[in-house]
Amino acid sequence: MLKNQWKLYVVILLGIIGVILDFLCGKPTIANLPIAEILIDIFGIYQAITMAIEMIGDIRKGRWGVDILAIIAIASTMAIGDYWAAWMILVMFTGGESLEDYATSQADKELRSLLNNNPRRANKLVDGKVTEVNVDDLQVGDTVLIKPAGQVPVDGTLIKGESSFDQSSLTGESVPVNRKPGDDLMSGSINGDTAVEMKVTKLAKDSEYQSIVALVKSAEAQPAKFVKMADRYAVPFTIVSLIIGFVAMAMGGWNFTRFAEVMVVASPCPLLIAAPVALVSGMSSMSRHHIIVKSGPTLEKLSRAKTFAFDKTGTLTQNKLEVNEIVPAEGFNKKEIQSLAASVEQQSSHIIATSLVESTPKEAIQAVTDLKEITAQGVEGLVDGKLVKVGKLSFVAPEHDKINVGATAIYISIDGKFAGYATFKDQIRPETKETIAKLRRQGAEQIMMLTGDHKNVAEQIAQEAGINDSEVRAS
Repeated sequence: MLKNQWKLYVVILLGIIGVILDFLCGKPTIANLPIAEILIDIFGIYQAITMAIEMIGDIRKGRWGVDILAIIAIASTMAIGDYWAAWMILVMFTGGESLEDYATSQADKELRSLLNNNPRRANKLVDGKVTEVNVDDLQVGDTVLIKPAGQVPVDGTLIKGESSFDQSSLTGESVPVNRKPGDDLMSGSINGDTAVEMKVTKLAKDSEYQSIVALVKSAEAQPAKFVKMADRYAVPFTIVSLIIGFVAMAMGGWNFTRFAEVMVVASPCPLLIAAPVALVSGMSSMSRHHIIVKSGPTLEKLSRAKTFAFDKTGTLTQNKLEVNEIVPAEGFNKKEIQSLAASVEQQSSHIIATSLVESTPKEAIQAVTDLKEITAQGVEGLVDGKLVKVGKLSFVAPEHDKINVGATAIYISIDGKFAGYATFKDQIRPETKETIAKLRRQGAEQIMMLTGDHKNVAEQIAQEAGINDSEVRAS
């Protein structure tokens, strides 16, 4: 149960009991007071005292809140015997606290999900022996073994072996990146099918994934300015409300009921509820869409932003590729090389292989034997008696001249002869174009697309998304 949820349940239960006692049981009394009134007053006094203690603590810290009006409203309605009005204020206040707790818990779930993926254990190599240790115990210079499909525990440099690494949770790039000795590895990325060794270059607390976790934690801990807006005007609002209450009481012949009515109207429950719920719900929604907000004030300032920068892969585009073009070499045809390449790739889980297989008719995919996968290079196998190689140009046809295709590509050779290549492109998200157009309608002056992809590929995606070529930043 959430922190304040039990209070709402108690208030609702008291309301149900009160309705039964007042309207079905003849309004029984104790010492001439309705039992329903006694029950509601007891909880009202408890709630008022709890709020008063919290308010005194805030005042000692130099903060003045509008909670005092809620306390006065509860006390004054109980004083005039209008316990149902007091009950309604309690419902509003405890309901607001419960809603805020719920919104906060939803955001916390996203944070816990991120924390659950945080690397915790590592396979440290000492004198050739593997010892499992806590990632916090790793020191700069330690050697770590990363098993197939294992997570990189801390930032480091690859020193032995070659493999591909899935960095989509860190960079949004759907295509795994190949890494060889000397290349840097980011904590949180997932190793491919080959065990490798790396040397630690950063402590766990300074590594990439842990930095993201720390960023989210700081966002949760730092309240936005507009959450404090209700308290910012607390003093004048409280003074004005009390003055109006006393004036109403005086004009009504010093009828205290008039004062209580003004306090009920001035009760700040909606004011206290609206801003925190809106903020936390917004951060929770953004977190579900994998958007990390640095802080509450950052979210507040977003409404005034005039320049937006979007990563291409995984943000403007989907985390999948589609075959763009199949280019056969002389003496080969498109259908043949696509069929043979897809047949060799059908057992691979690599995103490029999956995209090629999905775009090839099922009847064109043939059985493959003697299948071999060479890490970070490609695959080869026998299809219908032909040796088919698919992968990097240096793997399939090492003697062939370099080809500048300007896109993500795989190369194909058949029986040792270069047979052609296939290029792939990102699939733009269905909502991308409308989102960009909406931002421009709302006053965005510049919308940039950032990518490490080829410039001509980037410009093609930008054109589909409605982004000008001058706003593209490509490698």
